Amino acid sequence: MKRQGLCEPITVACISGGNVHMKKLVSSVLAASMVMSLAACGSTASTDSAADSSAASAASSAATTEAAGEGSGAYTGTPIKIGGIGPVTGGAAIYGQAVKNAEELAVKEINAAGGVNGKQLEVNFQDSQGDPESAVAAYGKLMDWGMNVCLGGVLSGETASVVAAAKADDMFIMETTGSADKCIDGNDKAFRICFYDSYQGTAAADYLTDNALATEVGVFYQSDNDYSVGLYNAFVAECQNTGVTIKETQTFTTATSTDFSTQVNALASSGVKVVFIPIYAEEASTFLTQAKGKFADDVYFFGADGLDGILGKVSQDVTIADNVLMMTPFAADSADPKVQAFVKAYQDAYNATPDQFAADAYDAVYAVKAAVEAANGSTSGADLAAVMPTITVEGVTGTMTWSADGNTNKAASAILYKNGVGTLFGQDNANDAAGAESGDAADTAADAEA
Repeated sequence: MKRQGLCEPITVACISGGNVHMKKLVSSVLAASMVMSLAACGSTASTDSAADSSAASAASSAATTEAAGEGSGAYTGTPIKIGGIGPVTGGAAIYGQAVKNAEELAVKEINAAGGVNGKQLEVNFQDSQGDPESAVAAYGKLMDWGMNVCLGGVLSGETASVVAAAKADDMFIMETTGSADKCIDGNDKAFRICFYDSYQGTAAADYLTDNALATEVGVFYQSDNDYSVGLYNAFVAECQNTGVTIKETQTFTTATSTDFSTQVNALASSGVKVVFIPIYAEEASTFLTQAKGKFADDVYFFGADGLDGILGKVSQDVTIADNVLMMTPFAADSADPKVQAFVKAYQDAYNATPDQFAADAYDAVYAVKAAVEAANGSTSGADLAAVMPTITVEGVTGTMTWSADGNTNKAASAILYKNGVGTLFGQDNANDAAGAESGDAADTAADAEA
């Protein structure tokens, strides 16, 4: 969903199916050796016997799990092991941490409710540092651990690497937030929760028409970024279908991402009422800061999931993000009871409001639960992939079904930011209308009493 495109190297040879099994054998032998060593230490140090016994038991259990069919979940008492990968250090750590938190929260909830087919879930989240090669190494560590189901990566580049590396294994992947169109291609056991990029571009163009926002728009996108270009191309193509005119187009590159004065002036002078900005929050904050006061008050700046986190980027003056519209399947202020329960649980656990990354990750765990149940408890990648097109999941990001190509089908909405608060677009108007109707009803009642 974030910065990496598909041009990063994908290193897979180091974790081919055969090598993974060899790693597992080594892990088993090492664990067994640890048991014997700990037992010997226990016989000579009676004061540490309880700790040694506990460690030996844990090592023995690990060895048994590794040896028993790669922890397939097919053995009574064996937990279903779910692995996640993403950046919890580095520049993209905010996204990885949100995903990690939500995955752990969902696992705790499911276990508290009895698990999946009588089995408990275990989750292990490995740091990718936002790097595709590190993500592949993290995948290898999770395979050594005995992972049954993989939740993919957080960023599109690392996701593509993990999906490619997993192709040789019977590993089901429920990708959380990697949105590049092709990042799950080539692996028929890879599915995803989030929208893919070209869908977002098309949906954004349709949203303009469906909500009568504008018939002429401007566009500001990053011409050397796969995410931005993908959304731009899909948006332009759909605008041609819906009759929306692209009146002004401005671009930038990584090397020119600090001064947008020329682009801002051109877009403001065009007189458009909507500027489509399929870019990330970092660059968007720079653009919006420089655009403040240059556009009419009724102009919308319309983007997709890359804008998630925009308020944090303009915390010095949250009004910089006024009139920003963000396409999303999730809104933390939704009245949906499922959403409110999730938001409260997340806030209670982490003292923060969940964003779309967290919501997608939370739904991914529940989608895995539904798939395992539909597959009669199997965690085989082939079995889970086979049932995915047959299941429906009611999640906090909407009602989801899946196509055989791995992509999800669910509705999108838009959040409008004003004075540092994001609400579902149209909600204020609906509330105003409801208030007006309530006032009219009260006046009628008062007249009747008089």
